[in-house]
Amino acid sequence: MTILTMPTEAEAAGLRAEIFADDVRSLGYVPSHTKAMSLNPEAYLAWESLSKAISSSLGLRRYELVTLAAAQVIGSSHCRLAHGKKTLQIISEEQLLAIAMDFHDAGLPAAEVAMMDFAVKLSTDAAAMTDGDAQQLRDFGYSDREIADITLAAAARNFFSRALLAMAVDVDVPEGLSRDLQGALLAPLAGWTAEAEQRQ
Repeated sequence: MTILTMPTEAEAAGLRAEIFADDVRSLGYVPSHTKAMSLNPEAYLAWESLSKAISSSLGLRRYELVTLAAAQVIGSSHCRLAHGKKTLQIISEEQLLAIAMDFHDAGLPAAEVAMMDFAVKLSTDAAAMTDGDAQQLRDFGYSDREIADITLAAAARNFFSRALLAMAVDVDVPEGLSRDLQGALLAPLAGWTAEAEQRQ
């Protein structure tokens, strides 16, 4: 539980009130992560603009898959649950459950698996990455713009997820997630470390 005093909806004014109203319209409530990040509402709006610029360029499916992979290996329950709920709009629960358990064994195209592996490596040991990591994505047919967008999506998730973890923000469980899916989204990433390194 965070020691920071979270602004309430009744106290919100100005930019913060607009941010809260957007969440109420789209989600029906204001999540804890919005309240925490809106302590600096200008930065929050800049983040929203950045994430929209990346997702609109990369495409929603790719953006969400990269986000889920990065958030899982970071250990961000906030982002795994929130984006798991968003991903249900474009991926069936059955496949999302398989992706959450181990995206290497979820029937995804090899190009998407490579993209998610890239996001995991960026999130665990970015200093060890080389041109070879980008070349693997290029070999799967990704353009330079797409490689840049994949990188930006994973890096942006590191910013947001790690900020929430550092502030010890409470985790909200969105409505509409089955118990099985919640458990899979909150589980550690399967098949990484030594096995994944051998795939690189």
